[in-house]
Amino acid sequence: MTETLTPALSSESSWSEAERLAFWDAAARRLSWSEPWHTIHTSTEVNSAARRGPALRWFEGGKLNAAYNCVDRHVEAGRGDKVALHFEGEPGDRATVTYKDLQDRVSQAANALESLGITKGDRVVVYLPVLIETIVITLACARIGAVHSLVFGGFSAEALKFRVEDTAAKLLVTTDGQFRRGVSVPVKAHADEAVAGENAIEHVLVINRTGHTDINWVEGRDVWWHETVDTASTEHTSEAFDAETPLFIMYTSGTTGQPKGLVHTTGGYLTQTSWSHEFLFSNPDAAQRDNDVHWCTADLAWVTAHTYEIYGPLSNGVTQVIYEGVPNAPHPGRHFEIIERYGVTSYYTAPTLVRSLMGWFPEGIPGEYDLSSIRLAGTVGEAVNPEAWRWLRAQIGRDTADGIPMVDTWWQSETGATILSPRHDDPAFKPGCGTRALPGVSVDIVDDQALTVGKNIQGNIVLTKTGPSMARTVWGNPERYYTSYWEKYASQGWFLAGDGARFDEDGDIWILGRTDDVINISGHRLSTIEIESALVTHPAVVEAGVCPTSDAKTGHAATAFVVPLDKSIVGADLQGDALLRQRELAAELRNHVATQIGPIAKPREIVFVPDVPKTRSGKIMRRLLTQLFERGTLGDTTSLQNEPCIAQIKEICEA
Repeated sequence: MTETLTPALSSESSWSEAERLAFWDAAARRLSWSEPWHTIHTSTEVNSAARRGPALRWFEGGKLNAAYNCVDRHVEAGRGDKVALHFEGEPGDRATVTYKDLQDRVSQAANALESLGITKGDRVVVYLPVLIETIVITLACARIGAVHSLVFGGFSAEALKFRVEDTAAKLLVTTDGQFRRGVSVPVKAHADEAVAGENAIEHVLVINRTGHTDINWVEGRDVWWHETVDTASTEHTSEAFDAETPLFIMYTSGTTGQPKGLVHTTGGYLTQTSWSHEFLFSNPDAAQRDNDVHWCTADLAWVTAHTYEIYGPLSNGVTQVIYEGVPNAPHPGRHFEIIERYGVTSYYTAPTLVRSLMGWFPEGIPGEYDLSSIRLAGTVGEAVNPEAWRWLRAQIGRDTADGIPMVDTWWQSETGATILSPRHDDPAFKPGCGTRALPGVSVDIVDDQALTVGKNIQGNIVLTKTGPSMARTVWGNPERYYTSYWEKYASQGWFLAGDGARFDEDGDIWILGRTDDVINISGHRLSTIEIESALVTHPAVVEAGVCPTSDAKTGHAATAFVVPLDKSIVGADLQGDALLRQRELAAELRNHVATQIGPIAKPREIVFVPDVPKTRSGKIMRRLLTQLFERGTLGDTTSLQNEPCIAQIKEICEA
């Protein structure tokens, strides 16, 4: 497979609405339903007067259970001995869980939830790292009809508190501590702080992960997992729920204001999740799929993990890897050890991680690691820099003549599943290009007047036809669902994704990042990702985040926050040799961008930092960089995966 151009158009682009609905009808029939649906899909119009988005409904009248589809049906089909999960903890502990084991564990957890008074519709907040128990409790919630909301185990007590209170959760599931970069980090104290105020929490279910003995314990409220779940019966009968029954609430990091709790429902979400996982990641030869070992490296609290680490792979009966730790503990080759150990065939990760790996291995991945099992790689989170794309394809896929197929996926928490991606059987690939929409959904790139833009002109990407996994509303705030996504193109009934994009000469789609990340320099509209891509091609740069900052003459200026390979040039009070090297590299990088893109794109300022702020999905929070540089009031930082870097960047900017 070569890195050449390929036409974007496919037969799906000309489907009629009847053909599209027939496609989703067939996709839903891949699952097990206890009752069939009578209507495939209905939708009301966007109501501007009432400030309401459309009422989307899929598979009305149908009933199913998500956990049954992910576990029980495989056991009943005689595949209970198949491995569901290979777990690896950061300290090196390992466990293998078959589908029968998983069925027993989920049944125990479902019984335990019911014993704690959790019933259909109750909310359960899960504040855990990547553990077997995290998947178990998630599926147990689905099994009894409770609504789960997973929260990254590294989030602050403040971030957790908001989610506990906003969902009015009755149960919080947490752990005594977690392992992070070789250290046992206490967690229970954050959970206690989060539930200390006015809330609906009745119990806190605690996993003894690290053996912390000095944790606070509230009798009557706090219960141990090993005493409540592990002792419960392994017999539990799942209940079938209406297709539109809420399955989970996924919080996004809002550009302004508090995070939004997106509500995803059962039948539509599971249909699109299951189908798209198979379409994107499964071996094209169905006879070889028993050999698939899937690894999505996302934290389980991120929507990518919900779709392509929990519900997608498990609904398809796939073996997958889950890893508790960070990729560079105890050394930066940890991911390659895991790929070799478990024979991973599909590796799905974030551009942020790829750029980190490039920095850790500037000469390429050492030959001591056997990566021959890899058949496919994918990226998700934000548009991948072409340099990182090429590195991933060539290095992870070094045992394939021209590099492995790449699924460069674009989608969002709101869409629930992939919208744009190349196919693994495409004859050619473009580095960093989302190419075209998957079957069953439709997109366009339009201007502010809702007119399709021409080639190589940036516009707003919109979904003109959404899929079944689309979020139905914002929890407790339907007006925000309208104003965030549907208001701009209300008369057309289009979903505004909030990303800029362009068509290339072949009609393929390139995602250019959030529309509020566009830099307008003297009337020239430049994508931050384009400038970042140029910066990371320089061998001295590990990662870069570019943001717009005010300029009295040009309107905006490009300011680059650069993570250098040489950490000695990072700091607020450099002197002597280190200061000289910093200035020399800054000048070199400005000229590098001017050569790669043009003088207009040259950053006015380059700030060397230890890290750039990122969400758990790997998206760089560029608005925070602007706020830090201009010393403004910082917006919401609770959804960051690396919040400590904010104080470090602030000190550097204010020096």
